[in-house]
Amino acid sequence: MHCRYTGAPYFAAISAVKVGADLSYVFCMRDAAPVIKSYSPELIVHPILDDSCAVAKISELLPRMHCIVIGPGLGREEQLMLTVRGVIEKACNLKIPLVIDADGIFALTAEPKLIAGYEQAILTPNIVEFSRLYSAVTGKKSSNQSNEVQELSLALGNVTIVKKGEEDVIANGKHTLVCSAEGSARRCGGQGDLLAGSMGTFSHWAHMTASRQETTNVEFVNYGPTMCAAYAACLLTRHCAKKAFERTRRSTTTTDMIATISHVFNEHFEQY
Repeated sequence: MHCRYTGAPYFAAISAVKVGADLSYVFCMRDAAPVIKSYSPELIVHPILDDSCAVAKISELLPRMHCIVIGPGLGREEQLMLTVRGVIEKACNLKIPLVIDADGIFALTAEPKLIAGYEQAILTPNIVEFSRLYSAVTGKKSSNQSNEVQELSLALGNVTIVKKGEEDVIANGKHTLVCSAEGSARRCGGQGDLLAGSMGTFSHWAHMTASRQETTNVEFVNYGPTMCAAYAACLLTRHCAKKAFERTRRSTTTTDMIATISHVFNEHFEQY
């Protein structure tokens, strides 16, 4: 779900497809649609975010969705924030897994109760976004300690949080995981969009596996689907960054990272 920006929604949506999603829908502003469509014919683009009935129109399509990624390229216009809140409420009622990133986190910072107790949600704040959300929920200033991720998750009712940084700290109020796999010597803009998009696909797979009780893997059972999906996406993103940097060095961009998804997935995940 995206606004007038074009790069971030494309990176998130195409990453979901490249990881293995059958279809990827992009909800955007009318002006952004032709540009996003021109990037790839693989994406289904709906230019309805600047429609006064955007929530109603998106709600008609929500039952088809297996996971929703909210935030990349969104923007912070007041009407958009109202639309985001409405879509989050509808998605929670339908029990659809959510990945909330970037300006989606900004919307939650203003109204954290929207997501409180919804354990099928994953929030992916960077350090600045985390600090704002932490202060809004706990009333305290963040001191950038890893235990604060667990604290915030508990305060939100066991919502899974991925605090992005040199190490990705993942917590769900019960467990904490740290993804510290080697990444790239260059962190390019857009890497978080790849993370969010791939996390959407992993989240659907993980929740589907859990609902069908298709695995007896001890770690999956212990950590649960959101933690496993979050960790898998963090690991994939770091390996893609590393692989892309090996090939393109200082000129590495998110487009280079996306080109490595297939190879990285086959190397690190296919055996499972």
